[in-house]
Amino acid sequence: MSTLAELPEPVRARIAALAAAVLPQVPDLPAPLHRVAAFTPARRARSGGAAILAALQQDVESEAGLRERVAAQLRSAGIGDEEPAGSVEAAAYAWLARPDDWADQVAAAVETLRARPSVTEQDLERLQRRVRVLEADLAESRERRRTEAAAAKQEYTVLRQRLGEARASGKEALAGVEETIAAAEAARAEAEASAEALGREVRQLRARVAQLESEAGEDRRSARTEREAATLRTRLLLDTLLEASSGLQRELGLPPASSTPGEVVEGGYAVPEAPETGRTRGVASIGELEGYLAMPRARLIIDGYNVTKQAWSSSALDAQRIRLMQALAPLVARTGAETTVVFDAATVPGAAARHVAGAPRGVRVLFSPPGVIADDVIRDLVAAEPTGRVVLVVSDDQAVARDVALSGGRPVPTGLLLQAVR
Repeated sequence: MSTLAELPEPVRARIAALAAAVLPQVPDLPAPLHRVAAFTPARRARSGGAAILAALQQDVESEAGLRERVAAQLRSAGIGDEEPAGSVEAAAYAWLARPDDWADQVAAAVETLRARPSVTEQDLERLQRRVRVLEADLAESRERRRTEAAAAKQEYTVLRQRLGEARASGKEALAGVEETIAAAEAARAEAEASAEALGREVRQLRARVAQLESEAGEDRRSARTEREAATLRTRLLLDTLLEASSGLQRELGLPPASSTPGEVVEGGYAVPEAPETGRTRGVASIGELEGYLAMPRARLIIDGYNVTKQAWSSSALDAQRIRLMQALAPLVARTGAETTVVFDAATVPGAAARHVAGAPRGVRVLFSPPGVIADDVIRDLVAAEPTGRVVLVVSDDQAVARDVALSGGRPVPTGLLLQAVR
């Protein structure tokens, strides 16, 4: 039994398994076995067994030496050399390794395999038992499927019944919804009609209010005209009385009364006073400035460019004016002082440039007329104020400060105002 075809199937299968175990270590493999050697060990024996057996058979016929190289790798790995005599493993190893008595070992294994009882009847009986078990399982499964089908059919019937009931309920609900929609549409139409009627009424009321406001404006204008006429008549009567009094005084030649009898007597006891030299009454601190500004009917007059050129000299004139207005806003709002800022218009060419955007409430901005400097405008404003009113003038011009003091005002240094507004 030198050829593989003469060996029993178990021996051939074991030969393929032994060769597959060491196939990657065998040198000079035939081309068909290169791909098989790359498989995993289990797959080499399962998928590449036929290729391995074909290569070994061709090796026996051509004496190429593949069997000897496989046997050398088996001996090196210690595989198969201790198998019991007469076994399939021993016969497979003997066929590959070819010891002196390898033919006897293969023949002994063949005789042992032939002496074994046939397992065909045992396999048949085992398969029959398996078939009976499977038939019983199949019958049980069919019965279970019939039971499940009946239950599913019954459930299907119940679901169809419920679906019919749900459809009927849905139709009733849809009818109710349609009725509700119709009622809502009717209510919406009624609401739109009411809204339109109310809109017409509102428009009529607005027209009536506009008419009444127009009539009230006419009444106010008429009343104002009547008041102005009455004031004019009263003023004319007062002027007439004053002129008549003055004419009577001139006609009688009466000198103006310079004193009273009491003043004559008091003059005899009073110590003569030294003549006043025009001392300047200035403001020396922020607290004093805040106190004066908080007094009733306080008046604040500011020399505009005298302040801005000291605080923001690097900015343009229009920017200086805007920054001064922004700085004054909190002070004026806090104190309520009547404030006037006077700018010299000689340095502002064009009438369009003589405007200050963003002037705060309570602050009036004046530009001096052509040919007049801002200092003279400030002097006129101070001179026009009645005696006893608190008048504060912010300027570092000494001539302006002196004239303001002589007119009854109080000069304020520019630096003091800048401290107050920062």
